[in-house]
Amino acid sequence: MKWNLRRNPTVAIVGCTGAVGRELIRLIEERAPAFGDVHLLASESSAGTTITIRGKATAVQSLHGYDFSSTDIAFFAVGAETSDGHVPRAAEQGCLVIDKSSAFRMKPEVPLVVPQVNAHAIAERPDSGIIASPNCSTIPLVRALAPVHATVGVRGAVVSTYQAASGVGLACIDDLLDDSRACLDAGPGERPSRFPRPLAFNVVPQIDVFCDDGFTVEEQKMVLESRKILGDPGLAVTATTVRVPVVNVHSEAVYVQCARPTTREEIIKLLRAEVGLIVEERIDGYATPRFNPDPDAVTVGRIRTNPDNPAGVWMWIVADNLRPGAALNALDIAALAMKLSR
Repeated sequence: MKWNLRRNPTVAIVGCTGAVGRELIRLIEERAPAFGDVHLLASESSAGTTITIRGKATAVQSLHGYDFSSTDIAFFAVGAETSDGHVPRAAEQGCLVIDKSSAFRMKPEVPLVVPQVNAHAIAERPDSGIIASPNCSTIPLVRALAPVHATVGVRGAVVSTYQAASGVGLACIDDLLDDSRACLDAGPGERPSRFPRPLAFNVVPQIDVFCDDGFTVEEQKMVLESRKILGDPGLAVTATTVRVPVVNVHSEAVYVQCARPTTREEIIKLLRAEVGLIVEERIDGYATPRFNPDPDAVTVGRIRTNPDNPAGVWMWIVADNLRPGAALNALDIAALAMKLSR
């Protein structure tokens, strides 16, 4: 199907009670995009509850049986299994679907989009009616790599992530906070955890399940998604993804192997030209999850070249995984789709 959006499209938020869905509602309140009616969808257990959006108490509807034919844009902020079961139905009913899950990201007919990097991917209006939004750790990585990739060239990158509990949802935030209190009150001990290992006062070098090659699914996502978004199937990306005891905001230490020698000054100049990137130019300048200068930006600091390899560049990337890493990227995709429909 070839989608074409109305001037004030009707919108549905699927997964409105989850961490990303709630952040999307906040962004709609803050930014007041030119949407018409906004429908809130979730599981049967949440149906009938009310959420205030744009000053109006709105009843949450059940996703099961919802008719998408009267909806122009559907944001899916749910897990891959739920998306896999309902996204095709929404698209077949004529709705443009912006899906945050991993269900459709690597399908050739579905564009995987970060608007600041590869807006051209949806310019032809994909026949599938589905646009995928990348993983919350991939988005800040490609936003920092893209200007370097386009000008200097990038042969590969080694990435170590420091990912917050909110990346797994609201229940995992509660798990971290509850276990932290328990550790302070009773000391560390074996307690049930939603993480592979207890996260409080700990770091866990496993996000998602392991693949046969020893990497995790999360690490595999970063590799494959970066290649697709940057249009570089030979890009040598490798990653170790680590969950850390932080409530929200992801961080990444990235070593970039450029195609030619470069300088710190050149990299800073390239990054500064990008909309939505904050560059900490001071040698001792860097953002942290607790002190993040702009929750809607990707901040890059600790930029330095390798003295033994002038084509090697280190950088430290910080981004709110619920906003630019998820909900804001989806909203930016919608804004781009609306612009293309004019």
